[in-house]
Amino acid sequence: FSAIPYIGQTLVEWAWGGFSVDNPTLTRFFALHFLLPFLIAGLTLIHLTFLHESGSNNPLGIVSNCDKIPFHPYFSTKDLLGFAIMLTPLMTLALFSPNLLGDPE
Repeated sequence: FSAIPYIGQTLVEWAWGGFSVDNPTLTRFFALHFLLPFLIAGLTLIHLTFLHESGSNNPLGIVSNCDKIPFHPYFSTKDLLGFAIMLTPLMTLALFSPNLLGDPE
């Protein structure tokens, strides 16, 4: 952000609380990193809602005269299975070996 003309330096100082790492900086850092997964989850739900509204072969909803393949429950099942497959190793690691996610000493 520091490369943005006129306001870049102000944005950097606001985001990181100046040039020193102290309580406001850490609070802001942890707050933004706490909200990031919820932002990603929300955008994913919006994506799935609009993608699956018109079917997988017509994600933009463009009207045309060719035959459309209607959305099938297979795609929702596939999405849920993919989510479970990605989440299971992460949760296993976080719950059974949380020390592996920390800094090496």
